[in-house]
Amino acid sequence: MLFNKKLRKNNLVQETEQPSITEWLNYEEGETEGQLAIDVFQTDKKIIIKSTIAGVKPEDLKISLHHDLLTIKGHRSVKEEVKEEDYLYRECYWGSFSRSIILPAEVDNKRVEAELENGVLTITLFKNNPGQIEIKVKD
Repeated sequence: MLFNKKLRKNNLVQETEQPSITEWLNYEEGETEGQLAIDVFQTDKKIIIKSTIAGVKPEDLKISLHHDLLTIKGHRSVKEEVKEEDYLYRECYWGSFSRSIILPAEVDNKRVEAELENGVLTITLFKNNPGQIEIKVKD
């Protein structure tokens, strides 16, 4: 499942055209990509992913869910041109980044929420609950 680039609180819209997982995970050769730092935790009913992505606009993010694989891709742009020799420290990552994780439980792909607030991306996935299966005893 691929979601469009409009990330608003509790509002993800499914795109009608879905690229294959191979197309989604591939990127142009020679392009370097940073790895996005994430926190993942769960409750009884949800899996929550948080990531600090300051400086990234919602339209520069893509989030996909394919079976149990969640992928976050994006691009952080630098506005000013600085010569390499003018840097005193260079610790911030600028450019394309991505992160894929295998989810620890089955989730409902129709109930996914993404929120970008104060530079923190929060993705909430709701676990599928098959319920307790009753075991019948035969005599």
